This record gives sequence, structure tokens and C-alpha cells, in this order.
Amino acid sequence: MEFIAMIIINGLQIYSFALIAYIIMSWFPGARESSIGQFLSSICEPFLEPFRKIIPPLGMIDISPIVAILVLNLAVQGAQVLFFSMF
Repeated sequence: MEFIAMIIINGLQIYSFALIAYIIMSWFPGARESSIGQFLSSICEPFLEPFRKIIPPLGMIDISPIVAILVLNLAVQGAQVLFFSMF
């Protein structure tokens, strides 16, 4: 059970890094059209879409990815507390 908990927690942390990479790629023209950018888009956009519906952009700045990363990090911390309090 501990092994499964570690896989879930590490998977969430890797996904958090993928989100950060996807956000940084938006700063560079043409980066999202690369094969890596398209892959990150296919795995990150479904998670970011609900946040974009709730949080409108502030001018030209979209803060929904920041909120999404915070929610994901809270999920990682919650999973750690939940899984490791069981053992």
C-alpha cells in the first residue's frame, strides 16, 4: 500500500512539473507548436480548462494556471497526510 501511495504522490508531483513547463512554454513564441508542446498541451489543458472557466484573465495575464498548481500542490500534501497517517 505504501508503494502505491508513493507512486500516486510522485505522479502528482511530476504532473505539477509538467504544468510549470507548459506555462513557461507559453512565454516563447512557437514553443507550444513543437512536439513536446503539443504533448504537454494534451495532458495539461484538460486540467487547466475548469480553472479558466472560473477565473477570468486579468488583462493579458491568466492567473488560472497559478491557482491550478496551488490546488495540485494541496492535493499532493493531502495525499501525503492521508497515506502516511495510515502507516
